[in-house]
Amino acid sequence: MSSGDARKTAEGLTYLSGFGNEHSSEAVPGALPEGRNSPQRAPLGLYAEQLSGTAFTEPRAHNRRSWLYRIRPSAAHPAFTRVDNGALRTAPFTETVPDPNRLRWNPLPAPAGGTDFLAGLWTLGGNGDATQRTGMAVHLYHADASMDRVLSDADGELLIVPERGGLLLRTEFGLLSAEPGEVALIPRGVRFRVDLLDDTARGYVCENYGTPFRLPDLGPIGANGLANPRDFRAPVAAFEDTEGEVEVVNKFCGNLWTAVYDHSPLDVVAWHGNHVPYVYDLRRFNVIGTISYDHPDPSVFTVLTSPSDTPGLAGIDFVVFAPRWLVGEDTFRPPYFHRNVMSEYMGLIEGAYDAKTAGKGGFVPGGGSLHNMMSAHGPDRETFDRASAAELRPQKVDDGLAFMFETRWPVTLTAQASDADHLQRRYDDVWQGLQRHYRPLH
Repeated sequence: MSSGDARKTAEGLTYLSGFGNEHSSEAVPGALPEGRNSPQRAPLGLYAEQLSGTAFTEPRAHNRRSWLYRIRPSAAHPAFTRVDNGALRTAPFTETVPDPNRLRWNPLPAPAGGTDFLAGLWTLGGNGDATQRTGMAVHLYHADASMDRVLSDADGELLIVPERGGLLLRTEFGLLSAEPGEVALIPRGVRFRVDLLDDTARGYVCENYGTPFRLPDLGPIGANGLANPRDFRAPVAAFEDTEGEVEVVNKFCGNLWTAVYDHSPLDVVAWHGNHVPYVYDLRRFNVIGTISYDHPDPSVFTVLTSPSDTPGLAGIDFVVFAPRWLVGEDTFRPPYFHRNVMSEYMGLIEGAYDAKTAGKGGFVPGGGSLHNMMSAHGPDRETFDRASAAELRPQKVDDGLAFMFETRWPVTLTAQASDADHLQRRYDDVWQGLQRHYRPLH
């Protein structure tokens, strides 16, 4: 499909509303059975099939599963065979040793002609072990062609963060459109295909091997704030009833496997459940911040979290630095200097980040920085000098949109990320020139 046709399709989409809801949708009236999940004969001659994103016996509040009513069951396919992984890598990451240095990359270079979303995935690094369902991976993508194949990821869910060019995601559950400034979440095991809405597409992906992303608890914030559940949009049922060869790629335990089906696996006519894909507009994030003094911890910017077995310690937090007002009195307003037990990968979707200068060799859209646990970081010298002397009047920060994948474990690089031509070799220089200002009172 051309990018123009894909965009026309995207502009006509409608959605279901709400994060974690028990949604239901049917593309053909009468396709959903009433009163039971698996009747003796499903309506319209369809096959009933359950897709479980969590173990059967996990607590009800955290259980993820959906019932699909499809033209053919997922079991109707030939054997899979291994194919080359390209630039895609999976935990455990052992090509390099964990690096305590602060690192920053320019955007990925342009892809070779005919590169689709899957072929355009390039792994920076990660942690944990996909076979043990722990940890995460940071990927980037740069594509210039729509997919004519279908992908599913058995290793984890995919949080897609477009930075340049929109995406039309054709999933088993229906269609989603994700533009720069929005994020899309594809749950573990859900099959999908990516059409480009523009000539090229570039962005970031967080692959979560662990507990599915959920909205963070609000604690003393109260009942409202941060990402509102109603702003997450799930697809309405849409299906492909096509015969003919379709390549289906399965990412399983770190490797890509392929099979050629004799039909499209995106043939779900109706569904209900809560293991579903979503799209969310980051500009709808309800920012919580100080209205007195000091800069709040970045945890108040958490959109989604993947909890670990330790309360309050996330396997991954997805954090966004959205447009907001700064009003703190007698306060250094950019993020403070700090060392953190968590590890932080930061990317920039548009504009500039208020703690880092942009421009050539700086922190630019499509680029990213990695500050592993306990690495000292904070505003660069230029930002420090400017913010220390700024007049503290109310200030609207609306010229940038940045995000962070924050994780409990160090991020170990892939060899390709460690040796990349677009790695900035002199990133440490941004903190050079921070002068001694200490003046004893006596």
